[in-house]
Amino acid sequence: MFDATEPAQVIVVAPRAQLAAARSILKRVAGPAAASATVVTGGETRQASVAAGLAGLDDDVEIVLVHDAARALTPGSLVDRVVGTVRRAGTGVIPALPVSDTIKRIERETVKGTVDRTGLVHVQTPQGFPRAALVEAYASAGEEFTDDAALFQAAGGEVHTVEGDARAFKITTPWDLRRAETELGVTSGIRTGLGVDVHAYDDGIPLWLGGLYWPDEPGLAGHSDGDAVIHAICDALLAAAGLGDMGSRFGSADPRFKGAKSEVFLRETTALIRGAGYTIGNVTVQVVGQRPRLAPRRSEIESRLTVLVGAPVSVSATTSDGLGFTGRGEGLTALATALLTS
Repeated sequence: MFDATEPAQVIVVAPRAQLAAARSILKRVAGPAAASATVVTGGETRQASVAAGLAGLDDDVEIVLVHDAARALTPGSLVDRVVGTVRRAGTGVIPALPVSDTIKRIERETVKGTVDRTGLVHVQTPQGFPRAALVEAYASAGEEFTDDAALFQAAGGEVHTVEGDARAFKITTPWDLRRAETELGVTSGIRTGLGVDVHAYDDGIPLWLGGLYWPDEPGLAGHSDGDAVIHAICDALLAAAGLGDMGSRFGSADPRFKGAKSEVFLRETTALIRGAGYTIGNVTVQVVGQRPRLAPRRSEIESRLTVLVGAPVSVSATTSDGLGFTGRGEGLTALATALLTS
């Protein structure tokens, strides 16, 4: 936004606890414009925060733009377009883009009809207004509004639209953040994670390992089905994405997970990973134990895990030469590594 040609006073509204951080960021990113920028304390609501910003305006300011900081890539050309239209029309002005998706009206997840999208638009910021009219609208506001255009209209003001800009998208999800990094030319990163899981054998339960049932083998004791391979994969994926671990996501104290198939955890984990904007590159797993013998079913287990993860999974196995609890045949260890790209 700082490449706009219109001279401006910039007021950043921030929570009281984050004033120092906001001032530091503003000084770093605004460059020469920092001299005409200030940070003020916001209110309990968006409306109260905008009112706090309005109170800090210099006396000679005639046009006010209200902008969401989450729309961080808004180009200066859009700022200039909004300001110019406010100046010419003397009305409120909001950027808008046409709705391209089909819109459905639903009730409790059931589709009740298709909404005619003629005349519907996506609204962006900055929203611009004549200062005096906006201040008067705020002074008379008797309820909370979702945006300043609605408040302005409720006070009798007229609002026009100008063409928005796709670059002014709102960064609210990890996927949006990945998109912003792409727009800025930030090089995609590679992240790796390590997961380890250990379970004791239990002759009284069936063995599930790598998403497969292993007949005539002792099971693995655990709160769920004890699938150490899947548990290790989940931990590796979560670690690579910085999203915690199995314990924090699917704690053993939660009765919902008692006896649950570990595939449930893996599906949820992969959804979390992709929801955070990451792509799973590959996963490797090594199983340390005396049994079961993985070699006869290695291809089968790799195929099953590859389907569950949605990326290549390779599995290997080894023993510990008679050392430790795995060497004594008391239990099994699974170690997994995961590679993610953003």
